[in-house]
Amino acid sequence: MLFTEPIFLFVFLPVLLGLYFLPALVRLKPDPTTRTAVRLKPDPTTRSGSSSYRNWLLLAASLVFYARGAGAFTTLIVASIAVNYAAALVIDRFRGQPAGRWALRATVSLNLLSLGVFKYAGFFTANVNAVLGAAGVAPVPVPSVLLPIGISFFTFHSISYVVDVYRRDAAAQNRPVEAALYLLLFPQLIAGPIIRYREIASQLTARIHTTADFAYGVRRFIAGLAKKMLVANIVAIPADRIFAMPAAELTAAHAWLGVSCYTLQIYFDFSGYSDMAIGLGRMFGFRFPENFRYPYVATSIQDFWRRWHISLSAWFRDYVYVPLGGNRVGPHRVYLNLLTVFFLCGLWHGASWTFVIWGLLHGLFLVLERLGLAARLDAAPRAIRHAYVLAVTMGGWVFFRADTLTGAMAMLRAMAGLGAGEPTVYAASWYITPELLLAGIVGIVASTPIVRLVAPGPAEAGPYGVRWPQAAATLGLLLLLVLSVMLIAARTYNPFIYFRF
Repeated sequence: MLFTEPIFLFVFLPVLLGLYFLPALVRLKPDPTTRTAVRLKPDPTTRSGSSSYRNWLLLAASLVFYARGAGAFTTLIVASIAVNYAAALVIDRFRGQPAGRWALRATVSLNLLSLGVFKYAGFFTANVNAVLGAAGVAPVPVPSVLLPIGISFFTFHSISYVVDVYRRDAAAQNRPVEAALYLLLFPQLIAGPIIRYREIASQLTARIHTTADFAYGVRRFIAGLAKKMLVANIVAIPADRIFAMPAAELTAAHAWLGVSCYTLQIYFDFSGYSDMAIGLGRMFGFRFPENFRYPYVATSIQDFWRRWHISLSAWFRDYVYVPLGGNRVGPHRVYLNLLTVFFLCGLWHGASWTFVIWGLLHGLFLVLERLGLAARLDAAPRAIRHAYVLAVTMGGWVFFRADTLTGAMAMLRAMAGLGAGEPTVYAASWYITPELLLAGIVGIVASTPIVRLVAPGPAEAGPYGVRWPQAAATLGLLLLLVLSVMLIAARTYNPFIYFRF
C-alpha cells in the first residue's frame, strides 16, 4: 500500500487513527508546562491495557498494510518474525556463552540467506553462467524468484534486533507483539528509515502522546507528500524518458537534463518517503531518527554520507565497518574496509553490477579523501567543493539509474559531449515544460537549507520551518495537501524508488 494512494490517505489512515485514539482508556488533560499544548496521558489504572490494545491494533494494521501488496509473502515475513523473536530470547538467555554466540551467528546467517535467495539468486546464477560460458561449459538454469517488497529493509531490522540484544544494547522482548511490531511497523516497513532496535525498544512498551507531537507528525507527513507529488513525480517524467532513449539519439543536453532530473527525483522521492514515515510514526507516538540533512549541500563525499540515507550509513558503520576493524586498524586495512562496506552498500540496493559500481565509486572517493584529497578540498573555495560533490554524486546516479552498464556508459559519454546525437523529434527542449521548470526551481531551493526560511511551520519543526503566523502556516500546509491530492487523482501509479530495494 502506497502512502500516496487514496485508499491509504482517506480510508486506512483515518480509520486507524480513529481506532487508535478512540478508547476511553485515554483521557485529555492540559499540559501544566505550557498554556497551549495539550497532552494525552494514559489513565494510570489502565495504562498496560491501553498500551497492549494500541500495539495489537498497530500490528494488525501493519499486517493488512503489507499483505495488500505482498500477498502470499506475508506468510514469509510472519515466519521470519517468529524465528527472530525466538532467537532473540535464546541469545538473551545465553548471552556471552557459546550457545548465545552460535544462536546469533545462525540467526544472522538465516536472515542473510533469505535475502540472498530472494534477491540475489538470479544475479549470482547469471554471473556463474558467464564464467561457465567462457570455459565452454553449459549454463545452469537461472531461477525466476519474485522479490518480496521491502525485504532489504526488513532483513536489516531483523539483524539489528538480534545483534543489539547480543551486545546488551537492549533486552529481548518477552512479548511477541512488541517484537513483531518493531519488525513490521508499517510506516518504516517498506523503505525505512532503518531503525535500530535499541533506538525504539523503550517506545514499543511506553509512549506518551501529545497534540504537539501529533501536529508535528501531520506537518511532516504533508511535507513528504508534497515532496513526492509536487517535485519527484514531475521531474521523474523526463528522467525516465531520457534514460529510456536509444544511445544513438542522446546528446549532451539530453544527458545532463536526464541526470539533473533524476538527481532531484531520487532525493525528493526518498526523503519524501522518509518524511512521511517519520510523520506517521510521530502521530502514533514513535520518534524515528532523521534520514536526510540536505545532502546536496555537502562539501565532501564523507560529508555527503553524513547527510544522505543516514540510517543506512549508520547501520553499515555499526554492524559492518566497526566489526571489520573500523579506524582502529592500519591505513590500508581502513581503505579495504571502506571499499568492502560500499561494495555491500551498492549490492544491498540491487542485484546488478550497476549498483555495485555506484557503491564502489563512493567508496573509492572516500578512500581518496583519506589519502589527501580532503585536505586539498578544505583549502579550496566552497563552490569548488560543492561542485566536486555534485559531479561525483551525479556521475554515480547514472550507474544507479541505468538498467545496464552499456546504458550507463552511453549516458556518461553523452554527458561528456561524445554522444552520437542522431536527429530525434524529441529534442531536449521538448521536455522543458513550465511544470518541469517550476518543479525544478522548487526542488533546487528545497534541497538546501534555504527552505527553512520559506517553509511553513513552527520553530519546533526542525529542518522544515521557522515560526510563521499560525494561520499562514495552516494555509500553506492545506495548499500543499490540496495540490498533492489533486495530482494523486490526476496521475498514474508511481511507486517510490526505494520500494525496489
